[in-house]
Amino acid sequence: MSIEIVSFGYLHGEPPPAHLTLDLRAHFRDPHISPDLRHMTADDTPVQAAVLGTPGITDLIDATARAAAAYAAGPSAETVVVAAGCAGGRHRAPTVARAVAELLTAAGHTATATHRDLHRPVVAR
Repeated sequence: MSIEIVSFGYLHGEPPPAHLTLDLRAHFRDPHISPDLRHMTADDTPVQAAVLGTPGITDLIDATARAAAAYAAGPSAETVVVAAGCAGGRHRAPTVARAVAELLTAAGHTATATHRDLHRPVVAR
């Protein structure tokens, strides 16, 4: 059973279809507010550190990995899809998606992270 974690930005359209969707907008600090991080992405170490250093985020990552594994243990043969969304899809969502995929892979699952909106330009707000 494979697990796909898809990151996306709510400002770029509807969330992708998923078994489990995380909305990271209201509860977790947005690196976009920092001028130093705004034009970076989850590919950059300072963004990863800012997101992963946010209180509560590692607990959410752990819980999401456990929930995805529970879905994968079910009788269905289809790929389990987890969607992680933030405002623009460049900071929080892809960092979380990668962290969940890494935890699942370390636990022996086949997990991938894809990023629908990571390549898009910074959204002016």
